[in-house]
Amino acid sequence: MSPFPPRRALILALGLGLLAALAGGPVHASEDADRARRALESGAIRPLDAVLAAARAAVPGDVVSVDLKHDDGRWLYKLRILGADGKRRTVKVDAGTLKILDEDDDD
Repeated sequence: MSPFPPRRALILALGLGLLAALAGGPVHASEDADRARRALESGAIRPLDAVLAAARAAVPGDVVSVDLKHDDGRWLYKLRILGADGKRRTVKVDAGTLKILDEDDDD
């Protein structure tokens, strides 16, 4: 059993993953992290905690994965959320506006 509650463990894992990417992961991961950091600093995307709150408000549960992509001129977060019912859902969020763009059951 983890010494951290599930959400804290997830945030810790995401943070460690970002640090690993910045510290010497594959070149493309570092470039992606730099692009994401610049987008956050410029205000093009919202902070991850705001994105997580918006996604959880739309689809309650534990976030099990997060992916940030730049697609068709805008930044999108794709999150997978595990609901209390055991179903996994994919939620797409506009990273700049926090608008929920799509929700799908993965199962």
